[in-house]
Order: sequence, then structure tokens, then C-alpha cells
Amino acid sequence: MLNDATCFKQIYIVTGYTDLRFGLDSPASIIESKSGRSPYVPDTLYLFCGRKTDRIKGLVWEKDGFLLLYKRLEKGSFVWPRNESEVQELTGQQFRWLMEGLTISPKRKVQEISIPKYTT
Repeated sequence: MLNDATCFKQIYIVTGYTDLRFGLDSPASIIESKSGRSPYVPDTLYLFCGRKTDRIKGLVWEKDGFLLLYKRLEKGSFVWPRNESEVQELTGQQFRWLMEGLTISPKRKVQEISIPKYTT
């Protein structure tokens, strides 16, 4: 489910360290305090990462209660932004990069070029 996020309308990550020992209430309050957003928005995924970058938690409001998702990698780690403590929105592409172990902000991208004009 976490490798394919097409079922979510919006995806946010809470950057920095989060204590993953907490259950549902603490991540919900972190969302409100750091972003000013309500965590009670259906089909919105919020992701958290602890000190060990091989595991993340996800929180989703499903109109009748919270769904808590937990993913632990058996090998490898997630590249998680640690520099700021904020809530950051991700695009679908950035989410795929994160799940593949890549950084969510590429260092450079392939440069597009215009089609060369040849004279015949």
C-alpha cells in the first residue's frame, strides 16, 4: 500500500525526528502544532520517521477513525529530510522517490533541449 500512493489525495511528511513509540494521538497533535492543519482530512497521508531511518509511520483519517501505517525496511533506509521540523507536501513523484530510497529533492535533473534544426 505504501509503495503506491494513488489512493491518497495529498501526501505530507513531517521532517526531522519523530518518536515512533507513540500511538495515534501524538502524531495527530504533531500535525496540528507544526502545520496548523487539521489531521482529520480524509485521504490525506502524513508520514513520520524516527531516528532509525529504516522505518516510517503513516497516519490517515478515514472518516470513522485513524489508520496507522507502519513500514520497516529489511535492508536499506529512507532518505529523510532532517534539517527542518515542519510539514512538507510531496508530489506523487517525490513519494515514489522516497519509497525507492532516493532523496525527495533531486540534486539536478536532466536538461530538456529544443529539437535541433537541420538544413537539408
